[in-house]
Amino acid sequence: MHGRTGRPRTSDRDALEGIAVVLSTGIGWSKLPTELGYGSGRTCWRRMHEWAEAGVFDRLHHAVLDRLSKQGWLDWSRASLDSVSVRAKGVS
Repeated sequence: MHGRTGRPRTSDRDALEGIAVVLSTGIGWSKLPTELGYGSGRTCWRRMHEWAEAGVFDRLHHAVLDRLSKQGWLDWSRASLDSVSVRAKGVS
């Protein structure tokens, strides 16, 4: 045998689809049916946290914004920020 035994690793694509199902439907991680083929809810949750810590979602967000901007599909003149998303500096 070469290394690992047990269940094969869930593919990244399947885990991402499982993450999308949980986040878009609001079901609990433990309620994700394994019959859908995404792996367990625990597997998807763990993979999501690994990717978040590695900055995958931040890079993906920037890539999507870059592509949409290059295609002229973003109107930055309508963008706004508030103190919840950007820290406000104190006024003296």
